[in-house]
Amino acid sequence: MGMGSTLTKSNKGIADEKARKASPAKAYADLAKAKLSGLVVATTAAGFVATGGPLSTQLDVFTACVVGTALCSSSAAAWNQILEIPRDEKMKRTQQRPLITGALTLSQAKSAAVVWGASGAALLAAGTDPVTTTLGVGNIALYAGLYTYMKPRSIYNTWVGAVVGAIPPVMGWTAATGGSIMDMEALMLGGILYLWQMPHFFALSYMYREDYKRGGFQMVPCLEADGVQTANIVVRYAWYLSAVPFVCALTSVTSSMFALEGVALNAYALTVAHKFKRERTNANARKIFLTSLWYLPSLLMLFLLHSKTWDDEEEKTKDPIANFLFTQIHSIRDKGRDLCVHEQVVATHSDGKEACPVTVAAKQTRKGVQKVKSTADSATDAIQEKSTKSRET
Repeated sequence: MGMGSTLTKSNKGIADEKARKASPAKAYADLAKAKLSGLVVATTAAGFVATGGPLSTQLDVFTACVVGTALCSSSAAAWNQILEIPRDEKMKRTQQRPLITGALTLSQAKSAAVVWGASGAALLAAGTDPVTTTLGVGNIALYAGLYTYMKPRSIYNTWVGAVVGAIPPVMGWTAATGGSIMDMEALMLGGILYLWQMPHFFALSYMYREDYKRGGFQMVPCLEADGVQTANIVVRYAWYLSAVPFVCALTSVTSSMFALEGVALNAYALTVAHKFKRERTNANARKIFLTSLWYLPSLLMLFLLHSKTWDDEEEKTKDPIANFLFTQIHSIRDKGRDLCVHEQVVATHSDGKEACPVTVAAKQTRKGVQKVKSTADSATDAIQEKSTKSRET
């Protein structure tokens, strides 16, 4: 027992020494939680691109929004680690953070947090709009303030933390549109991120429940022996998330193809969630966590592909970047339509009902082709009939 403890301490000392010798760049990247900030950047960019706006003339706004959001996210992550040093020291998964190993001093971390936060806020203020700036600064306060405060005090910290994760795509949307926070598209993007975080983080906290207990955090999996409540939350939010594509289609945010293609994606996610509910093991929790990593980009890509903001061809052709994206999106849509059995049947019957969600322009083009073909066939029949009559006479 004593020997094992000595070896463990020795191994930790070696790991700490390696961490202290790590490059300053890596230490600051870890302080900023670079991977998490990368996700923030990606969702912010998705929110901006989802507007379908003239990107060439908004590259400065796009850059300010994405970089400013990344800096705000880095500042929030740094403040979180500064405030949680005593708890991070007790947890295995956080013992290699730069403030625990000594790779960075407390004063260095505080300086970085201040510089990142001030730079992010200034960049958002100078390059975007007041709404986006307020969301960015507010997210620092929400994450480093309320969320960090609640973690050791209330199980509802996860719900508050999910709000933090839902804001970046809304920031992308508001920056591109000038601050329309209540647009249905912005609400749907934020809703996707909010709901997605529940299965993702509850699966993670279940896997590391013993670690969270050591840190003194109030997480649902830490307060129950059988994991039933955790599993119920995971399944419930997986079902909520599966309804989003249908809501998007019903509210005309996307075409109905988003709902159709989302069925397969969500069917798998629900299967994994229900398996965890039946067998509450770390392996099944990990399966949910890993599934969530590819599920989110897949769902966001489908959202962008079927968003109705990309239906106005005349508007998109005025901007080089928007025109490129418009062309690629509609090329993928056309390939999907070519594989649709129903659409191929409809394409041969001009009086058929077109239920497949193709663009208005595409439908009109196909109807025009059908009309021209019908006219040409009629003309051909008339010529043949006239020729036959001439021969008969």
